[in-house]
Amino acid sequence: MIKFNIKDLNIWFGSIYALKHVSMEIQANEILSIIGPSNSGKTTFLRMLNRLNDLNQSFKMTGAIKLEQEDLSSIDAEFLRKKVGMVFALPLPLPLSIFENVAYGVRMQGIKDKKVLAQTVENSLKESYLWEEVQNRLSESAFKLSGGQQQRLCIARTLAVQPEVILFDEPCSGLDPISTAKVEDAMVKLKEKYTIVLVTNNVKQAARVGDRTAFFLNGELIELDKTDKIFTVPADKRTDGYVRGEFG
Repeated sequence: MIKFNIKDLNIWFGSIYALKHVSMEIQANEILSIIGPSNSGKTTFLRMLNRLNDLNQSFKMTGAIKLEQEDLSSIDAEFLRKKVGMVFALPLPLPLSIFENVAYGVRMQGIKDKKVLAQTVENSLKESYLWEEVQNRLSESAFKLSGGQQQRLCIARTLAVQPEVILFDEPCSGLDPISTAKVEDAMVKLKEKYTIVLVTNNVKQAARVGDRTAFFLNGELIELDKTDKIFTVPADKRTDGYVRGEFG
């Protein structure tokens, strides 16, 4: 099943031509890794999938993006961001308890039943591989958690509102190897229920978790293929040079 269908997408921020003629499909229940050097358009592309670029006054686009069969531009932005959640590079817990961080979005949807909230929090923390570490600390401030735990808490907060898609923008950039491994384990498990798009500067991470990998360079999609092919026999010499560490 095709989750996103992108056709001839072009994006500008003022005079900056950020994405050029990008066309691709994103499959449901896959992890799509997106790699490329800085300023290649990776994050611009990611933010386009839940219309965060719309918040920039200089933003302009042509082309089309469909979420399943619905044009993205016709979907209410607030509703879209419930369906397409995002986890950012730096964990941003709310100044609340661990429990209330996860419950926040659910409460905003009007759900007040304590049993429903408690079950949602527990399920979300289990899916983000954090429950065992915090189940006896739910009333503590989220700021008492380590950086890696805070990132998994942000994943749990995203999961609690039951999105269909999760966008990850460099989610492990500031984490130690053990925390990174836990986030990656969570991603691999989550793709059973969600579609995942991961932007990462860590090509080894892209290789570990991605079902398919897209390589961006200077705002263009150079190559998109199964991850093992991208990292062993890429079709484009620029892809080969990047994954070998010859530039970036």
